[in-house]
Amino acid sequence: MAGETIQELFEGSRDVTRGQNPKATLRYVIRGTDQYDTAIGLLGTTAPVRFDLLPRLSYRIIPVGPEIWFGEAYYGYFASQASSGVSVFKFDTGGGQQHITQSISTIQRYARAGQTAPNFMGAIGVSANSVDGVDIVVPVYNFSIVKYEGAAAINDTYKNTLYNLTGTVNGGSWKGYAAGEALFRGAAGSMRKGGDWEMEYVFSASPNRTGIAIGDITGIAKKGWEYLWVQYLDDVDAAAKSLIKRPHSVHIEQVYPSGDFSDLHV
Repeated sequence: MAGETIQELFEGSRDVTRGQNPKATLRYVIRGTDQYDTAIGLLGTTAPVRFDLLPRLSYRIIPVGPEIWFGEAYYGYFASQASSGVSVFKFDTGGGQQHITQSISTIQRYARAGQTAPNFMGAIGVSANSVDGVDIVVPVYNFSIVKYEGAAAINDTYKNTLYNLTGTVNGGSWKGYAAGEALFRGAAGSMRKGGDWEMEYVFSASPNRTGIAIGDITGIAKKGWEYLWVQYLDDVDAAAKSLIKRPHSVHIEQVYPSGDFSDLHV
């Protein structure tokens, strides 16, 4: 072992890229051995495990002459890795399912010859005792934010904050969403080999609405994650000479508490 040496090539041989996709290469010359295992072992113990804040990914040697080897060590991130402080955004617009009892509008009504179809004022699936309604796809924007954070940032206090904010809607304007439009569904985290955390924060967004009309009740407004329900009462459609269910009142219910999304730090 005494005759084996390793030396980094002159500093100008370093290949360093910084910015969105940082990476680096360090180059060495190894002398005094013709054994592959000895030469690559020497490179593995000499090249730093981190350079320019980047983890070492791999290293290799190439024989260039009797007992002379050229070595390279590579630094950067795998495709699935990112440095602390980096954010990745994911989304889908698959929508959500909602049970409704009122249509946007009644396109047409048909009745037997000589009869008049009753006007249910947009109520769907009316029977003698109920309004059955229908399940539809409604606009829901699902998205997640993946962040890479240092170990100190993901402490017990912060984890408890995530727990308390799960199942809340934004109490104020947040990332372009008006208060009440964004729902925090929760977060998941895993510690990486470097000691930092990969954190994924999951949200859904549903738009606030105004100017809603249900039957002859107008001027209705609801926030994205508030729940709207309709009370129906028996009435008579004089033209059709029929007993009907007619919207009598509309109720807007808060079903999610509001939270301060700035505490998420995303």
